[in-house]
Amino acid sequence: MPSQKMKEYLDSHNIKYMSIRHSPAFTTQEVAQATHIHGHQMAKVVMLKINGELAMAVTAADRMVDIPGIMRAAGTSDVALADEKEFESRFEGVETGAMPPFGNLYGMDVYVDRTLSKNREIAFNAGSHTEVIRMSYQDFERLVQPRVYSPAHAEEPVPSTGR
Repeated sequence: MPSQKMKEYLDSHNIKYMSIRHSPAFTTQEVAQATHIHGHQMAKVVMLKINGELAMAVTAADRMVDIPGIMRAAGTSDVALADEKEFESRFEGVETGAMPPFGNLYGMDVYVDRTLSKNREIAFNAGSHTEVIRMSYQDFERLVQPRVYSPAHAEEPVPSTGR
């Protein structure tokens, strides 16, 4: 069970979190609806290649990944979307499209949208299309140490409701 590895990792770091099981959902917006989590708190992972290396871009479900913002944060113009075939073998035991935003566990950099980083909590797929983990953004940041990027047309973040 993919989510078990995620839970063991969080438990080993004494992280408080909530596990939410839901009916199968395959887009981040569907997951947000199934779990009653606002789209601005539900994180989605988009796989990139930056200078030929795999990396994760993490943004809210209700936003698009801003490639120019990531280019600025990475200091390179060599940023492109990764093809599924390029990354699926890196996530053993994880359902494709349900990768948790913990690139540190997979040897890759993580870039987080500044608007997502302003939330008190973050929720994300736990490695399957039927379970979500919800935890504090501060704990996520402490464990993953992502690079925060500012989207080119960043709007002020929606305040977290603590839901």
